[in-house]
Amino acid sequence: MDASYLKAKHEAGLDYADYLATGNPDQQASWAKVYDDIQLTDEQKAVLGGFVREINMIAVSGIWCGDCVRQGPMFQKIAEASNGMINLKWVDRDEHIDLQEQVKINQGNRVPVLVFCAEDFELVGWSGDKPLSRYRAVARQQLGASCPLPGAPVPQHELDAELADWVNECERVHLLLRLSGRLRKKHGD
Repeated sequence: MDASYLKAKHEAGLDYADYLATGNPDQQASWAKVYDDIQLTDEQKAVLGGFVREINMIAVSGIWCGDCVRQGPMFQKIAEASNGMINLKWVDRDEHIDLQEQVKINQGNRVPVLVFCAEDFELVGWSGDKPLSRYRAVARQQLGASCPLPGAPVPQHELDAELADWVNECERVHLLLRLSGRLRKKHGD
């Protein structure tokens, strides 16, 4: 994926409110509930608020997707806490299948996937569909004696762990950009 392609996808993306408006009232309410339930810690806010390199992020998502309902509000809160250094746009997986095809995970069209780009839209990487803490929780549930019903409530400690994983991933990308020789030369730092 070249920078011009990623820039065009980012420009075609929606902001959070417009993306949520594409869902039905029940979907919008589900996203709003999770948004209200998650809170960044003071330490996480300090890390995100200290970013000095712009990160352009594209969230490949499905408004209908349970993992997206849970993680999407996390992505938004992370972007909000970055004081404008994370420029997050949302694209629907099925409307941007050309992008989805390029970020498949284990040959699957999984969502959500975050595509991380530098300020000039050079690809930094992508990550999804679940962070490690969520895979651990799902494995405990599904590889054990029972499997929860789809849409079952997620315990707060699991949401907190998942949020921490995504904050860490954003920090990793920021540090990669902050230490980039190319960008340090450009910014004189």
